[in-house]
Amino acid sequence: MAWNVFKFCTALRALGSIMILIVIGIIGFTYYAVVVVNYGPALLIGGVDSLLALLVLALFHFLLIMLLWSYFSVVVTDPGGVPTGWRPELDIEKSDGNQALIGEANSSLSVEDSSSHGVRYCRKCNQYKPPRSHHCSVCGRCILKMDHHCVWVVNCVGAMNYKSFLLFLFYTFLETTVVAVSLLPVFLVFFSDGDGDITVSPGSLAASFVAFVLNIAFALSVLGFLIMHIMLVARNTTTIEAYEKHTVNWPYNVGRKTNFEQVFGSDKVYWFVPLYTEADKRKLPALGGLDFTSRSESETEPLQSL
Repeated sequence: MAWNVFKFCTALRALGSIMILIVIGIIGFTYYAVVVVNYGPALLIGGVDSLLALLVLALFHFLLIMLLWSYFSVVVTDPGGVPTGWRPELDIEKSDGNQALIGEANSSLSVEDSSSHGVRYCRKCNQYKPPRSHHCSVCGRCILKMDHHCVWVVNCVGAMNYKSFLLFLFYTFLETTVVAVSLLPVFLVFFSDGDGDITVSPGSLAASFVAFVLNIAFALSVLGFLIMHIMLVARNTTTIEAYEKHTVNWPYNVGRKTNFEQVFGSDKVYWFVPLYTEADKRKLPALGGLDFTSRSESETEPLQSL
């Protein structure tokens, strides 16, 4: 009997639940170091120090709200599953009633010949797979425009929550950078001889030191992921597609502006929040993960309008 290693993928679900607690714990520890230990008490000093503390705390809390909003949007949003009974559309209108051509088109939906005709079929889900979808062994189903399964959010990252995931990376990078910069003076005091202007208890100093190290490490690591995903969005590819497919002449790469809008929408007001307008949902079918404009289609649209 063959050993199915993918059975062990279900263990990642339990691991993901633990990861959410770790994320909340890191945020709580950072909040203690920044707000309770350092900049909260500085509000009572008065003068320039209080003004600086107010600015740091305002920026810190704003980014924290956006980070948590984006994070839990990824966690609770369905990444997009294949609709029940979905079948690929066949362009048989051009057959002009020719039964031979219609029969040939219908035969392309056979499971045995699916790969040769470009029709994708998932034998695990026992259903047809839309373009750019992928079966997730952890979730146990096919995900529309699947990017990857992320244990940090206990969810797949797909068509429906990819924007939220990118915003989570974006706000995490900004938040951890702000924290690292704001705690840098305390971090330097940790290595000084104690002659600095900042006076804190040893316990508070240690907490600030650990928070600084954690946040600078997260800022650098998240920056790498953020740059990678910016490149993927610019080419209109996913992580899976970039590693498994030949994307040099990628048919879904329809220009950086359109590629960007297929993830973030066309309304600039909503670019930085994990939401879409109803107008974008109607005019941008790619946001739903089923219909994607290919390069050949986008090039012929202006000709058809003439």
